[in-house]
Amino acid sequence: MLAMDQGVVEEWLSEFKTLPDSAISTYAASLKGKGSLVPALYKVIRENYSDLLEPVCHQLFEFYRSGVPQLQRFTLQFLPELLWSLLSASAARDPHTSGCIEALLLGIYNLEIVDKDGQSKVLSFTVPSLSKPSVYHEPSAIGSMALTEGALANHGLSRVVYSGPHLQRETFTAQNRFEVLTFLLLCYNAALSYLTSTSLQSLCQLSSRVCICGYPRQQMRRYKGISTRLTVTSEFLVQLVTGIHYALCNGEVELGSKALDDVLYRAQLELFPEALLVGNAIKSTLHGAALKSNNKEGARSIQVEITPTSSRISRNAVTSLSIRGHRWKRHESQEVMVDGEAALGGVAIPEISVTGVGGERMANGESLRPRPDGRAQLDGDALGAACEVSLDHRGHDSGTRSQEVRRQKSVRRMVENEGSGSASTGRSQY
Repeated sequence: MLAMDQGVVEEWLSEFKTLPDSAISTYAASLKGKGSLVPALYKVIRENYSDLLEPVCHQLFEFYRSGVPQLQRFTLQFLPELLWSLLSASAARDPHTSGCIEALLLGIYNLEIVDKDGQSKVLSFTVPSLSKPSVYHEPSAIGSMALTEGALANHGLSRVVYSGPHLQRETFTAQNRFEVLTFLLLCYNAALSYLTSTSLQSLCQLSSRVCICGYPRQQMRRYKGISTRLTVTSEFLVQLVTGIHYALCNGEVELGSKALDDVLYRAQLELFPEALLVGNAIKSTLHGAALKSNNKEGARSIQVEITPTSSRISRNAVTSLSIRGHRWKRHESQEVMVDGEAALGGVAIPEISVTGVGGERMANGESLRPRPDGRAQLDGDALGAACEVSLDHRGHDSGTRSQEVRRQKSVRRMVENEGSGSASTGRSQY
């Protein structure tokens, strides 16, 4: 460690001790301007035998115990590096170098599991329902859901999952180590949007090292650290993947992709279904997405593809516009039929009238006129009147109904009166 970095850390240690309580908030806001402080503290944490490690851990715990959000986030940004120092020291069976780190992590854990009154916290998580919209889906895009008795009984009900109460811990053991570390990662992930890119890089490095140490992939990554396999749990890997997902969407594409592959590699070896499910889901959503490595500045977020909001009116809803469009389609079909008759050389295709009488439609009181070739032909006026009657499809109009009734009566009267002649010739033609 350089003397300059050591001087920065020593100045930081002495500065906070002399601050009055009224100046803590101002001091917390000024920490962002100290660019050389954070890299120096990382160097202290990585050097397990540094004389400054114990006072630094004590100072970070005082920050977290103060209750000031800015100071708590300042401590949380070093959490991935502290976790790796603890795990590597336990794997090397050198607990004397990690005593102050254990005290710091246990102190943060015991502060987070209780509320302001000292009562145990019970964390609640609401499971999303497919029947309610969210940033991930729209119910209308899924399709119509059958309104069964069971669906109506469960409509509007939200499933809530509870975590806690958690027991206080005074020391790390083989049984409770990853229970405590998983809860600390949960607290870390809750503050991801406030953390720096250096902290996200440290999280990705922690994930890769924990998952590949002692396995053949360690040689592929050319990592020359410890070669002892570290025991992990499925819940711990799920929390790692959650932070990696955020890092992937906020500029750490290369490190995040390697870390995600390493976590999935370890989850496959250990057969952890939860970690495999979450990791593969994130990997499939990032497939083909344009993740830019220059997105380290600005607002931090996770990219989500939101389904466009669908129209509130169904496409099958019967409206005045749909009725009008249906009428136009029928008009177009009749025009196509007329053009088809012309293309067939004038051969008329008979239509079936409402009254059941064969032949072409006729206007009121008009009859068919024979042509020289023996076929029946309508007068020009009759043809115009027939077109006016046949092309009017407003069945709900009272005037149209009366016109249709008169036409049917005239046709019936014509059939009864004319037993022979041109009319019979026209009927026999069809």
